[in-house]
Amino acid sequence: MNTPAAADLHPARWWHALGDGRLQCDLCPRDCQLHDGQRGFCFVRQRAGDVMVLTTWGRSSGFCVDPIEKKPLNHFYPGTSVFSFGTAGCNLGCRFCQNWDISKATEWDRLTERATPEAIATEALKLGCRSVAFTYNDPVPFAEYAIDVAEACRDRGLKTVAVTAGYIHPAPRTELFSRMDAANVDLKAFTEDFYRKLCFAHLAPVLDTLEWLVKEAGVWTEITTLLIPGQNDGEAEVAQLSEWIAGHLGPDVPLHFSAFHPAFKLGDVLPTPPATLSRARRQAMAAGLRYVYTGNVHDLEGDATRCPGCGANLIARDWYELLDYRLTPDGRCLACGQIVAGRFDPVPGHFGRHSHAVRMAG
Repeated sequence: MNTPAAADLHPARWWHALGDGRLQCDLCPRDCQLHDGQRGFCFVRQRAGDVMVLTTWGRSSGFCVDPIEKKPLNHFYPGTSVFSFGTAGCNLGCRFCQNWDISKATEWDRLTERATPEAIATEALKLGCRSVAFTYNDPVPFAEYAIDVAEACRDRGLKTVAVTAGYIHPAPRTELFSRMDAANVDLKAFTEDFYRKLCFAHLAPVLDTLEWLVKEAGVWTEITTLLIPGQNDGEAEVAQLSEWIAGHLGPDVPLHFSAFHPAFKLGDVLPTPPATLSRARRQAMAAGLRYVYTGNVHDLEGDATRCPGCGANLIARDWYELLDYRLTPDGRCLACGQIVAGRFDPVPGHFGRHSHAVRMAG
């Protein structure tokens, strides 16, 4: 197994020494307690002597320009492009991870690209991107790097996006997400049993993060739930999840139900039938949510943003491409004047559906 060079070790924040000589990481609810040389559950936070370090600062598994709708974010500057990147490691252990080759990477040769925060911001601007996304693996384990990149982006007028599971302690959460303009939070399921058995985590910290993001932080937030047949797709659980969002976060938080495809440790589970996504969408809308979408399937109705006032089709989509856009410059329905929740430019972007990889110079 390859190991990071000394030059790749960046001072970590959010840790303290214990009385028995171990160091405890205070980034997320795992509270990993480490002897010298040991790494945390995420694998990228390590004890080196008497300090904690981040081993992936300035290194990436790759860069790509995506449509913002791919994150998925349907109400955050629709039609624009986002400069996307991730590193390695994750502080959850989801047995169904769709990006397991990145999130579970333990080989540093997976991190083939190097880039300073300033280089990332400069490249994103050069490519005409509206925002930069921390994605592919969760930005929480590489929070120090994400913060540095986000500050460089904001200095240049770029928006920042976190695609995250929301599994983080309150203090670092404030520091990380105060630099973010938007977040898509993966709400994996709505039972503690699912989180414990299939994610090796807990549900309560994620719900706490969601409430904080929406009610206190002012970060534009959308939610994605991957529906896995036989695991979290039952009508009762979908109803409970939808009712909790409506009651605790409000009706304007967009919810995306996404289709599972066999991956990682759940390779023997069948893909999610499109009918399951459509049923879940109907349930969520019946619970009072105004903006509910289906993902990972071709579904023009499930892609559409409709006016919560008059029902007009305001943004028609085909996968990640905008087909029609009927919002005023200040984000209102052209037909009835209803305000649509989100962040909108006076005119929509026209990036389209196709992503493309980017090679960073140097």
